[in-house]
Amino acid sequence: MTNIDQFESVFKSASKPVFRADRFQVSSVLVVSDGDAGQAAEYCDRLRSFLEHSPALQANDWHVLAGTDFSRVASLLEHVQRLSPELICTYRNLHTPAAEHPYSLGTYVDVLLQTATAPVLLAPHPRETRAFAEHAAPMSVMAITDHLAGDARLVSVAAAITHPHGSLHLTHVEDEAVFQRYIDVIGKIPSIDTEVAREDILEQLLKEPHDYINSCRAALNSTDPDLAVHEHVRLGHHMNDYKQLVSEFDIDLLVLNTKDEDQLAMHGLAYPLTVELRDQAMLLL
Repeated sequence: MTNIDQFESVFKSASKPVFRADRFQVSSVLVVSDGDAGQAAEYCDRLRSFLEHSPALQANDWHVLAGTDFSRVASLLEHVQRLSPELICTYRNLHTPAAEHPYSLGTYVDVLLQTATAPVLLAPHPRETRAFAEHAAPMSVMAITDHLAGDARLVSVAAAITHPHGSLHLTHVEDEAVFQRYIDVIGKIPSIDTEVAREDILEQLLKEPHDYINSCRAALNSTDPDLAVHEHVRLGHHMNDYKQLVSEFDIDLLVLNTKDEDQLAMHGLAYPLTVELRDQAMLLL
């Protein structure tokens, strides 16, 4: 490696994204239910109790849609467009027996997640009273993404929805299968020391999210010193590791990105996580 290459590497290594908080506040909420008016109102009350201590929630304007208010996807979208909520709360398998479709979110939720500009909070189904009873507020919130460093909006929203005295878990799981595939290719290039490459590349891959989380912690604690910011950075398998972390730290709410600029389908891990963790509350951006 030439001196110029070494200098360039040192310069690039020193350049790293630093967290800058984005403002996230909610003044209007739409609650969508497929129950009757009474059931929808009760579900709305439970959601208000769950979210009332979140710093982001400044909502005096709550709207409720019962099952009789819409019977087609187009009708639901018309209500959303008319009301223009800043947060939509609903649950999986609207107007569909969830037991008959355990591996689906249902047509309404699928379309809503891709067309609504507001974040969508997928809460536990109304029949899952245990899920609400165990956690009166989002005290333990986890932000999940396949590239944490630089995702200021995701971190900002997750922090703003967490109880002021709660715990924010920032996670980054580097895909071990992908990493190993590249190391296998490097192993076939005689001019590159495979073991040195393995150690140096992995160190850099994990260093970037680690440094970013440190900058998140410093920025967030400067305005909210009681918020505990926890780091989970590792090499592993996305689905298995995320599910294990959710269980281990008793996560009340997951925060994930869902929209992808290059496709209509849900972004990255969002779809399999929303399908598999059916009793888990999730805020989908």
